[in-house]
Amino acid sequence: MSDRTPWGSYRQIAEVLRVRFAGSADGTPVPSEAALGAEFGVSRTTVRRALAVLEDEGVVRVDPGRGRVVGGGPVRTVALHVEIAARVRDRIAEGVYPPGSTLPSESALAASEGASRSTARAALGLLEGEGLVVARQGRGRVVV
Repeated sequence: MSDRTPWGSYRQIAEVLRVRFAGSADGTPVPSEAALGAEFGVSRTTVRRALAVLEDEGVVRVDPGRGRVVGGGPVRTVALHVEIAARVRDRIAEGVYPPGSTLPSESALAASEGASRSTARAALGLLEGEGLVVARQGRGRVVV
């Protein structure tokens, strides 16, 4: 007996997910390929094909820095880490983070911006590259 998934099962999975996501708010995170594969008892490749069908239909979209989310809303034209860096840069200019103050940690920034920690790290890296902040051992990133 073969362990292979029946031919075309990705279409059935896409239909189940289409119904599930119909009641979800725009921007709701989609479970990972691994989680969906475990739920349906199929490989990640099969799940990936199902999600590709839903992307083509506009049911889900890939939001850089966040992963797949429900909705066919506007596609991000600027990378999320660049947007986050701009918001933090504005807060520095407004005096919310005066010189010598410590910026929020990567985890805290990620949580407040609704992004992944690696995206927050990339945003903070941009600010370091611009010379606005420096990383201090044991203290975090400090505004210059």
